[in-house]
Amino acid sequence: MPVIDRLIEKIIDTQNPTCVGLDTVADYLPEELRDGADTNAAIAERIFEFNKNIIDNVCDIVPSVKIQIACYEMYGAAGIACFERTANYAKEKGLFVIADGKRNDIGNTAGFYAAAFLGEKATCAVDFLTVNGYLGTDGIQPFVDVCKQNDKGLFALVKTSNPSSGEFQNLVLQDGRTVYEYMGGLVEKWGEDLIGKYGYSAVGAVVGATHPMEAARLREQLKNTFFLIPGYGAQGGNAEMLSRSFDIRGLGGVVNNSRGVLCAYKKKGGKYYEAARQACIDMQRDLAAAIGRMGK
Repeated sequence: MPVIDRLIEKIIDTQNPTCVGLDTVADYLPEELRDGADTNAAIAERIFEFNKNIIDNVCDIVPSVKIQIACYEMYGAAGIACFERTANYAKEKGLFVIADGKRNDIGNTAGFYAAAFLGEKATCAVDFLTVNGYLGTDGIQPFVDVCKQNDKGLFALVKTSNPSSGEFQNLVLQDGRTVYEYMGGLVEKWGEDLIGKYGYSAVGAVVGATHPMEAARLREQLKNTFFLIPGYGAQGGNAEMLSRSFDIRGLGGVVNNSRGVLCAYKKKGGKYYEAARQACIDMQRDLAAAIGRMGK
């Protein structure tokens, strides 16, 4: 079964399109984990402990995690090792793993990036990788080729959640389409050979929750494109706004929440991993109320 179908079935089984963003940095750790961590190696070890406990407490109620590699790269080699350990542990616990690297290049270099994350010899258990398609088709085709070979997936930037995304993405082209709509059309084309039984391709799009009107237009236009939806919670997106990214079956996307889960204990108190689990339960209820039953 293709990776996109397996992800969708996990969403249906859990009735939860939540993706926990493990964008973990030292400042997110509780005091007892920060104490004495004064080197990159020590910080990375504490971050892995934090991530492991989060994963253990949410793996039965969420389908996926997204790991922002920049949060780990800044801690050097120890941070990269922590990224890989986190990805591999999440996979062992049955979660789908999205590496948020936004990789982008052409030719051999794009192929090397694809091999590093999605290839047969990749050292981290990644199911999907975020990519930046604004170099054009020859910057994405090497990634698509590896996805076909190894049953992996992509999420290409289309309409991002940051406030200034419209400076470029909302520009109107001569044919009346916006840049983000044109990019969405390319993503749909790139993924046409990787469509599963639910009608969605393993080549998906990043579509921010903070731009609901644009998301609604993209959902209407991109019948076969699955969405990775950032912006819920701390960035201002809510369930009603992002519900427009889903189809009439309650399918079509997975919703990322990072700080709202990782730092839930700072608002609710108690153990950080228990607060994270409750945040995921609360988010599931919030999304279900707006989207309805998934797979209906």
